[in-house]
Amino acid sequence: MANITDAELANCIAQTFAQAFGRAHNTQLIGGALEPLYRPATSTAPATLYFREDYPASALHEVAHWCIAGTQRRRQEDFGYHYIMGPRNAEDQVAFFESELRTQSLERAFALALGLEFQPSADNVEADIDAFTQAIQAHTPTLHDWLASSAGARARIFIRALERTRERIAQDPHPPLALGAAR
Repeated sequence: MANITDAELANCIAQTFAQAFGRAHNTQLIGGALEPLYRPATSTAPATLYFREDYPASALHEVAHWCIAGTQRRRQEDFGYHYIMGPRNAEDQVAFFESELRTQSLERAFALALGLEFQPSADNVEADIDAFTQAIQAHTPTLHDWLASSAGARARIFIRALERTRERIAQDPHPPLALGAAR
């Protein structure tokens, strides 16, 4: 996307999420974090998806995790997953790729809806990403089946919302940072 900064685009993604899900799901998407994190809602605070700094890809990735997570997972910090920091040994990297296949496939669909180029992440500079990139591509029919199911409803809503955001950005490449949701 030409003529829009990462901060502006990240804010647009956060606003799109807020409009699509904020009230209905008591969840907010906030950038500026050193590391991504999901915190479930409490009696006094909404659920919060934190994404890295002002990286649009991080925002889309975290929303993909949220869209895939079922009700029980959304009640747990970081959806109940244990993160293994890189560098990883070969076995841990294979497990990472397996656990990220659905998420990054959905992130790719979100990026395409917004008109962005998708770059798979190994989250490990030492890992070879070529096979993972091919696996994401091969997963596309399975993703489409999931998106057509009731489980994919939130993701479908977000894809449509991102498409509308893409159209608005095309008309005004410097949208106002009115909601401040990305900070």
